Amino acid sequence: MSSMDDAPSMALIVRADLSLSAGKTAVQCAHAAVQCALQAHRHHARLMERWRKSGARKICLVADDLSSLHRLASEAQQANLSYHLVQDAGHTEVPAGTITVLGIGPGPRRSLDLITGDLSTL
Repeated sequence: MSSMDDAPSMALIVRADLSLSAGKTAVQCAHAAVQCALQAHRHHARLMERWRKSGARKICLVADDLSSLHRLASEAQQANLSYHLVQDAGHTEVPAGTITVLGIGPGPRRSLDLITGDLSTL
């Protein structure tokens, strides 16, 4: 395995059941990425720096529904990875409090793959 195969990565996982517009999806993923990066900066500073220096890899994936996001968040927590569930403010497409996206990482790519490997790309 090359060093790039295990370069830190971030996964942004969107709920398929909400049928969000492209713009809404982009903004919700951005919220997740920012919050995950802030958490990683506080709790995993060396990993965060490695992620940033290796290109800040991100991948957008799709999960079926809210229960899938909760299961994935639990797996991320058990793996000691930074994660964030985005709750929408409710100003546009979905009611306030709707969880739209789960961000996981940055973390070792193989750790993320163990959790997200069965998901499809967005």
